[in-house]
Amino acid sequence: MISLDQVLVVDVESTCWEGSPPPGEVSEIIEIGICPLEVGSGVRGERRSVLVRPTRSSVSPFCTRLTTLTQEQVSAGVSFAEACAVLRKEFRSDRRVWASYGDYDRKMFERQCKDLGVGYPFGPRHVNVKTLFALAHALPREVGMAEAVRIAGRKLDGTHHRGHDDAYNIAGLLAGLLNRISPN
Repeated sequence: MISLDQVLVVDVESTCWEGSPPPGEVSEIIEIGICPLEVGSGVRGERRSVLVRPTRSSVSPFCTRLTTLTQEQVSAGVSFAEACAVLRKEFRSDRRVWASYGDYDRKMFERQCKDLGVGYPFGPRHVNVKTLFALAHALPREVGMAEAVRIAGRKLDGTHHRGHDDAYNIAGLLAGLLNRISPN
């Protein structure tokens, strides 16, 4: 049974390069940012970062410039399977609606779970906040998260392209959208 009291807002950061990945490397999740959102009140919970140790790639200088994450930091992280277990155990991710900004995060989880033989940590309900935001604001196209924060009259909180800070900002956007539907 799906619990609707909270939405689990998730944002991942992945290994990336300025061009194509080096031979033999694939983009993989190195940080899972999490911010629970209380649906009734619109209150954002504590932001959390789970660093994930990559096994099929390394953190490039470009990736460090973008995310601030270094190879040393993520090498000290947990395995992807352990990170998925944290989502299920600590956040009940398999029994909650979860949300992300766009489909990238959902697709990364699906691909990495399949590639590594790890059980998908989420339930069947996913909310794409990027599409929802564009529809709610009658925008001609979807916009990036930082632009959506600006349109919503907010300021980015924390470091852009760090999972826990982006999840917190996305949760704020989603809270605003839910409030438009059912103002308190």
